[in-house]
Amino acid sequence: MIVEYITLGAYLLILITVGALFSKLNRDVSDFARGGAQGTWWMVGTSMFMGGISAFTFTGNASAAFEAGPTFLVIYFANCIGLLLCFWIGPWFRQTRATTWADVIRERFDVSVEQFSAYISILIQPVGAATQLYALAIFGSTILNIPTVWLIIVLGAIVVFYSTTGGRWAVMATDFVQGTVLFALTLLVFYLALEKVGGVSAFFNHFNDPGVKDDFQFVKDAGQFEDNKFTIKWIFVVFFLQLQSYLNLGSAGRFLSVKDSQHARHAALWASVLMVIGTIVWFLPPMVARFLYEDQIMALGIKEPATASYAVIAQDLLPTGLMGLMFAAMLAATMSSMDTGLNSVTGIIVKNVIPPLRKRVGLAEMSQQTGLYFCRLVTLLLGITIIVVSVALAKQEELALFDIYLLISAVIGLPLGMPILLAMWIKRLHWWSFYIILVCALAPSAYFLYDTKVNGANWPIQDRLWWIYGFSALGCLLSLPLWRLASNAYKSQVEQFYKKMYTPIDYAAEIGESQDTIQYKILGITSIVMGSGILLFLLVPNTMSARLQIVALSGFVLLIGGLLLWQLRGKSK
Repeated sequence: MIVEYITLGAYLLILITVGALFSKLNRDVSDFARGGAQGTWWMVGTSMFMGGISAFTFTGNASAAFEAGPTFLVIYFANCIGLLLCFWIGPWFRQTRATTWADVIRERFDVSVEQFSAYISILIQPVGAATQLYALAIFGSTILNIPTVWLIIVLGAIVVFYSTTGGRWAVMATDFVQGTVLFALTLLVFYLALEKVGGVSAFFNHFNDPGVKDDFQFVKDAGQFEDNKFTIKWIFVVFFLQLQSYLNLGSAGRFLSVKDSQHARHAALWASVLMVIGTIVWFLPPMVARFLYEDQIMALGIKEPATASYAVIAQDLLPTGLMGLMFAAMLAATMSSMDTGLNSVTGIIVKNVIPPLRKRVGLAEMSQQTGLYFCRLVTLLLGITIIVVSVALAKQEELALFDIYLLISAVIGLPLGMPILLAMWIKRLHWWSFYIILVCALAPSAYFLYDTKVNGANWPIQDRLWWIYGFSALGCLLSLPLWRLASNAYKSQVEQFYKKMYTPIDYAAEIGESQDTIQYKILGITSIVMGSGILLFLLVPNTMSARLQIVALSGFVLLIGGLLLWQLRGKSK
């Protein structure tokens, strides 16, 4: 166990150091909220990829692979398609030239819509981050035998520290570091699981085993799983639900940190490639666990044994001492989601909420230094709030706040996305259309809530979504005639918004300064340090085969660092 503690401590120290090194790049709100729009494609793409996964990927989603085989991978297939489509539309998001996604909403609609969206985001995202931190701490406490509350405080404090000091720069940099560790380790688990099951052919032959044949068919029969999950209806609904998250104006935040239009394309393509590889690499081991470790996993004395399927097979196959690094990888996945959300909310509060409030009370516009001070203060306060809420979740078995978060997410989250999805593609939508479409989309959502609470009805996602889509389309049709009532000034504003969104970035003229060499240098050296540190696991007693696996793991990370420093040398010349 001492090896696991040392590994985790060293890993967290590296994150803190990287965050501190990038803190010197922050001079104003733009730097803190979007890295000054100077992020390279490989760093932004990796951060984009890491921001979409969490420990749930290796627990809840792994349990779906364990129980139902490949069907749920439709979610990740949609992610891959969405990121691939961003190869074309990602440059549009960057070309909005916004600092936050709320800026995009304001320019497309108006200030009232911006403020409404901003406040809803402020209410939902911190509680969501707290639940992620709580879930990670529960998982970590079982591995490290540390009280959940203490783990919440330590992990939360570290994320808050590097997010407060380094802002978006630190978030992107630590995401890259964490992505490197995650990929190296999960590639090793994938290889070992495939070897354990006997290769690719043997893996697919297991799909015909009597105990899994029905469960592992791609399209499930109605009633086979709870809430008719994994049926053809579920597959189509979940695919489009996941896909739409990439095709609306709210997705602009993913690309605002990247340098220019070309880097946006490459970032989207890179994130898509990582997602394709990740989809294969992460979810083969839980399926192998179903074939080879089912009795062992189902005998675990926990509420949902299938959620431990990835951890069980990793612990059985990895060389002695690497489970600490395995936990660090899972920790990486969740922390990358938490820090991205924290930075996003901070940007919205400082850029979109505080300035109107200052204007109302007659205060002058903030200077860049004052804005940067507020960024750090707000990040600190938000981080403390997330930690407090997470501790409250750990202390109480039934907490109304968690129920409220789930309620808001389920009832408002999807309807709120409909108007910004339609406005992405339909130019002649009045700003009133946002509220009309939202109200129409909320109508069935509110009815589902009422029917569930009062009559005990069951409305799974595949039944709810079609009604929300249908009512949203109705709201869109009802609001289209309002365009005729729009003022010339508003029509001109909308026209300018789309014109700007379709105009490529001239980086030299609009940004000018480049921070490429710093990104290559710091992350290259960090990868070399991490790869060298992994070699220390050779001191732990292991078989020769396990030692070769450790060397391969180290070599992967060292190769990443070497490539970055090689690119740095080329740029220096």
